[in-house]
Amino acid sequence: MPWEKTFDESDVIEKTMAVFWEKGYAATSISDITAATGIKRGSLYNAFAGKEDLFLQSLLKYDNERRRKMLRQLESLDDPREALFRFFDRIVDSSVDDPHRRGCMLVNTSLDYAQHNEAARKVVTDAFKELTDFFERLIERGQTRGDIPHSVEPAATANALLSFLVGIRVLGRGVVDRAALQQMAEAAKGLVA
Repeated sequence: MPWEKTFDESDVIEKTMAVFWEKGYAATSISDITAATGIKRGSLYNAFAGKEDLFLQSLLKYDNERRRKMLRQLESLDDPREALFRFFDRIVDSSVDDPHRRGCMLVNTSLDYAQHNEAARKVVTDAFKELTDFFERLIERGQTRGDIPHSVEPAATANALLSFLVGIRVLGRGVVDRAALQQMAEAAKGLVA
């Protein structure tokens, strides 16, 4: 008798994402995943290729539903400087409003970059490249509008903004309070003032 799936894969990935986001890849066991999803080990392996596959799908879901969605919303704003300012305000808010202080799953994954397979590393690398491209586009649009000084070098500033983002997300896991994170965000905003 062929195996028949009795669960929603999207729901499993959502629950698995929460576990990986909370504990990280290395600290998450298959037992953690079966406990979170309520699915037996055999059924899990019949539906997914294993822990790495579940992690990759979780990371992709996180990226699509959080980072990409936010960038689309902000890029649609008419004022590119305001979009940059809102970006950093949202990063601070999401860092301190999360009661578990999980940070950003992409940033967390980047901190353990060497432990991941090529597919997971590519998701992180592509996400960070898309973030720097986003920052660079906003800076260039702001310069065209006259809102951002032409003395601001778009590519270098985009890289600096990425470093502020990573710093806020790492320190926002509980090391510093909202006031300190907001100061970091204001320093990031100051790069395009």
